[in-house]
Amino acid sequence: MAVRAVRGAVQLERDESGHMNDQVKELLTAILERNDLTSDDLISIWFTATPDLHSDFPAAAARGIGIVDVPLICAQELDIAGALPRVVRIMAHIESDRPKSEIAHVYLGAAAALRKDIAQ
Repeated sequence: MAVRAVRGAVQLERDESGHMNDQVKELLTAILERNDLTSDDLISIWFTATPDLHSDFPAAAARGIGIVDVPLICAQELDIAGALPRVVRIMAHIESDRPKSEIAHVYLGAAAALRKDIAQ
C-alpha cells in the first residue's frame, strides 16, 4: 500500500459557518467517492482557507461526515493580490494501491480554475 496525496478545493459563495460546512462536506465526500476511499484510508488532512474566511474551521466539516480518528489541521493561505477569494483547499494523505496518475483531484465550481491541469 502506497502513501498518496489527494488535492481539492472549493470556492464559497459567502463566509458563513453553515455554508462553509456544507461546501467542505461536499468536497470531502467527492474526494472520497472519486477515489474509492473510506475514512480508514485517510492518514491526515490539511485544510487551508483564504484570509477572507473567518466563520469557522474548515476541518470541523470532516467530523460531521464521520472522519473522527484522522489528524486534521487548518492553516491560512497566503494573502496574494488577485488570488481567488473565499477558497478552502484540502490536501489529504491517503493509503492507496492506485498509481499517482489515477488519483482523482477534485476542484468544485469556480475553484476548478485553480488547477485546470488536474481538476476532474
